[in-house]
This record gives sequence, C-alpha cells and structure tokens, in this order.
Amino acid sequence: MNKIRYELLHVDKYTGARRGRIHTKRGIIETPVFMPVGTNATVKGLTGRMIEEVGSEIILANAFHLFLRPGLEVLNHFNGIHNFMNWKKPLLTDSGGFQVFSLKGRKITEEGVTFKSPLDGSTIMISPEKSMEIQQTIGSDIAMAFDECVDTKITDYNYFKESVDRTFRWAKRSYEAHNRDDQALFGIVQGGLYSDLRQRSLEQIISIPFDGYALGGLAVGEPYQESEKVLKEFANKLPQDKPRYIMGIGSPTMMLLSVENGMDMFDCVLPTRMGRHGTALTWKGKLNLKNSKMTFDDKPIEEGCTCYACQNHSRGYIKHLYKRDELLAKTLISIHNLHFNISFVKAMRKAIEEDRFREFKEEFFKTSTYPLKN
Repeated sequence: MNKIRYELLHVDKYTGARRGRIHTKRGIIETPVFMPVGTNATVKGLTGRMIEEVGSEIILANAFHLFLRPGLEVLNHFNGIHNFMNWKKPLLTDSGGFQVFSLKGRKITEEGVTFKSPLDGSTIMISPEKSMEIQQTIGSDIAMAFDECVDTKITDYNYFKESVDRTFRWAKRSYEAHNRDDQALFGIVQGGLYSDLRQRSLEQIISIPFDGYALGGLAVGEPYQESEKVLKEFANKLPQDKPRYIMGIGSPTMMLLSVENGMDMFDCVLPTRMGRHGTALTWKGKLNLKNSKMTFDDKPIEEGCTCYACQNHSRGYIKHLYKRDELLAKTLISIHNLHFNISFVKAMRKAIEEDRFREFKEEFFKTSTYPLKN
C-alpha cells in the first residue's frame, strides 16, 4: 500500500453519520477523527508523548509556515517532518492557501499568489506546483491541493465564480505536479455560500481522482446557519469511498453538525488556544479556570476524566499556576481540552456503530451548556 485506503464500516441508519477507518503506512486513523493543529511542527506547549497520550492518531501542520521557517533546506536535511519533530504517526499538511489569502497586499494571478514575506518583506510567489513541492518536501502523509479560500463576507458573485474555476484549474495543476507515491493528495471544494457555485466546484473537484476530498471556505466567520446549509446540501455528495474533510472546525457544536452530515475529518486550534487562555472544555460546558471561585476547588477539571491533568491536579492548583503565569497551566488545560475533543469523537463513533447518533446529539445538548447552534 503506497498512499491511503478508506474503509467505510457503518452509516448511522437515521442520519448521514459515518464510521470509518483510514489505513496509512504510519497507522490506522479511526473516523470520525479530530486532528490537533501543530502549525510549526509542534502542537503548542505539548510534547509528542503528550499528544499520543491524549489519544491523537493524526495531527496537522501548516505548509506555509514551515516553508517560511525552518524552510525547505532544513526539512530536506532532516528527511521530512516526521524525523524533524520525531512524530511517528500520520500527519496532514494544508496547502498554505488559507494563510496566503489572509495576507494583505497579495496579488492573485492565474500562475499563483504573490505576496510579501511576513518575515523580511521579500517577494514570494506560491503556485500549485510550489505548494506541491513544499508539501512533498515536508513529507506529510496527506497533502492538500492549492486552492483559493475567499472570505465569505465578499458579496461579489462573479468573483466567487472566477475563484471556483481558478481553484479547479489549480487543483488539476496540483494533481499533475504531485508525484510522491507515499503521500495522499486531497482536493478542496470551494464556492462560498452560493449553492450553485458549491455544486459547480464539487462537480469539478470530484472529477479529479484525488485520494480524499475536503469542504473549504467554511468556519471563516459566516453564521452557523450558513455552514449548516452547505453541510446538509453537499457533504453527502462527496464520494462515499474516500475520506471527507471539513477544514478548520473543532467546537462540539460544529463537530456534531459535520459528523451528522457525513464528514470524517476535522481540525481546529480551538482546544489549545482556549487552553492557553484558561478555558477548559468539559462535557457540561466551558469552564473558566481563571475564575476566583476556583481558588479553593480541589476537584479535577472534570470528574471522571482520565487525562493527565485531571488525574494529577486540582482546579485550584491550575488556577494558581495560571495566576502566576506559569507555562504548566496552559499545558495542563491544553492536554485536557485535546483529550476532551478526542474522547468526544470516540463517543460519536460508538453512537454511530449503535445507530443512536441522533440520541447522542440530543442528550449532549440537554446536559451541557454548549449552544445548539454556534
């Protein structure tokens, strides 16, 4: 086996929720799966062993940032990211498209995107071919085609249409430039919040035999109802025999919505970002560990949680660490939050296997303070 193989194990009979398995050379990924984000070849504040201990089967790294630093020469020297960061399990890289398109002063042409380096101001051009070179040098197990991620606040329909067609042309160029036999390549469906353009992009992208397919351009500030509409209309139109990935989501509400509509993979900085800001994710809702009422609280972050933080430390201790600006506070809450997200998707997998995903979702919102709609 050179790349990956998706195995569909079960579909919940009352929803579109899927239970599957992605076979890779570095291990099996059980789906649905949450992928912690390791932008700079590190999940912020955590060692590789910590990431493994919370149950992570795959992490995500950022091609754009790794291209800037440490750079391709360094990654070549270490023979890829797995050796560089000593991570033995699967890893996915995004194409850098989202980061490039969020930069000011960028210039988009048919060839690619030209922009000023945020490091030294030098001019850089990333094309589909360059993105493939970057990701193949990084050596991720799954790479993403180079696409244009358009801000959904832009209301120019004609621009979105041009962007969709350009993304298709870039997808074909990405596919043609990609030649690493041991690396899978996913295509990305764009189209913003326009149903006809989403359909157009979906038909274009799935006409290319990628190893998996993603919905891009969501979770970028649009109202929840708009994300829901796109997911309900298009998620189950993606090929059934390939992994389906929705980019940039990680809240319980959005994970439930995505899985309910047939998605398999998602990533987000949310668990670690919230951890660094003193907020824990629990089955009952968010918990502010900076709150003064935590001072004498000898309970763990969450009763019954098996993560390292909950097994070894109290809310009062973590609150003390946070107040003293100790790095350990941020690490402990991040460990717990990643453990929560990964445990959450495990529970979803079990519910799908037993055809009770809808009941699982309803019970979760009854017993927690998370919003039914973000």
